[in-house]
Amino acid sequence: MMAFGYKLPAMSSLLVWAALWEIVGQLELTFFVPPISTVVVTLFGLVQTSAFLNALAVTASAFVAGVFFAIVIGIPVGILMGKSRLLDELLLPWVNIFVSAPLTALVPVLMVLFGFGAQTIIITTSLFAIWIIILNARAGVKQINRSLVEMSRVFGASSKDAFFKIYLWAALPEILGGVRIGVIRAVKGVIIGQLLISIVGFGALFELYSSNFLMAEFWAVLIVLFGLAFAISEFLGYLERKVSYYAASR
Repeated sequence: MMAFGYKLPAMSSLLVWAALWEIVGQLELTFFVPPISTVVVTLFGLVQTSAFLNALAVTASAFVAGVFFAIVIGIPVGILMGKSRLLDELLLPWVNIFVSAPLTALVPVLMVLFGFGAQTIIITTSLFAIWIIILNARAGVKQINRSLVEMSRVFGASSKDAFFKIYLWAALPEILGGVRIGVIRAVKGVIIGQLLISIVGFGALFELYSSNFLMAEFWAVLIVLFGLAFAISEFLGYLERKVSYYAASR
């Protein structure tokens, strides 16, 4: 961040927004925005309660399961779409539709098909993440230098060898980029699932605090959620930068 020609330390913008938040809260312009100092104090007390820890465990388990299925299904499908023109023409229109469609509208359909349990929340989480993973894996395969594929054929590589040793590694920068975006979308999916399908986990806490106008607790849980999503995104971004040299070799 630059200000008046000087480079400010990282995260400086967050400090500015935190100061503005504190000012608005202290002025008591609206009950919806308590001072951030109050939210932070509430957060330290909240994270020690069993209700918060149980909600975190429930949300984390659904999130991890949903992201896992999105990755193990989305990456192979995206690679196969990049390899096969026929498969690409069959699936690409549907993938583009689900990327742009409001997936929240599908939640009632999922509830009818799969019920109101944890598996529906996991499916919802996967649906929010999988489509961008497929598109990025497909784009990564499309960018692969054809000479790499031809070389693997000359040396007698099987389809399995080409998949795991050529396509997967050469497309890895784009795949990690898709996973990073998919993980962020999965956070939205798991919370929507826990609010609309089964009121559990962080969804239950949001419902409880908002209905009782406990705004300090509400914002404290929201900060935790945003912090976890940001930390995961930054970690995946770090991995993405570490493997970026694969893109140059293509």
